[in-house]
Amino acid sequence: MDVLWEVIGWTGTGLVVLSMAQQRITRLRVLNLAGAAVLTVYNLILGVWPMVALNAALSVIQIYHLNKLFRSRHDEAAYAAVTADPGDEIVSHVISQHGDEIRSFHPDFRSPADSSIAFLVMKGDELVGLVLASVDEAGTAVLDVDYVAPAYRDFTPGEFVFRRSGIWPRLGVSRIRTAPGGPDYYSNLGFTARDGAWELAVSGS
Repeated sequence: MDVLWEVIGWTGTGLVVLSMAQQRITRLRVLNLAGAAVLTVYNLILGVWPMVALNAALSVIQIYHLNKLFRSRHDEAAYAAVTADPGDEIVSHVISQHGDEIRSFHPDFRSPADSSIAFLVMKGDELVGLVLASVDEAGTAVLDVDYVAPAYRDFTPGEFVFRRSGIWPRLGVSRIRTAPGGPDYYSNLGFTARDGAWELAVSGS
């Protein structure tokens, strides 16, 4: 039995440590909550009351923040789309900071100068993502970059960008098209497969 409780204690500790290595906020909080809950029970059995109080408090804090995060997932007020010129310094800065990852998702991307529109997705003063696109005369925007920062990939900035933001009609876009071979992720946002890519008709355009 002592060995079993040692295993349980180390499992809780491992979950807490593992949580601190996560980039995604949701995964961090879920793992931290799991570890804190296990350690609460472990220390309760052993009667180590200061550690019970600590881990119980951590569990309550993580439950509070997870509830807050999940309640704001579909809240369009949680995000803002801030337009920019593709040549603006802020766009260049984001690309300089995340260029390797952006190009891993968009291997054909070379420079923002090749795009005609750009906007940043923000949550308060935090960067959530960057969108660059090339718009033709018919109003079809081909996505050059659709990037979301790792911390926000558990949430729904894509839903905001493509379904709720209202930015596409303001930019004169009537249809959005991904580069060929885009991920199936777009099907969850209402895009339909067409000619090896994904397309979405912009509502309100």
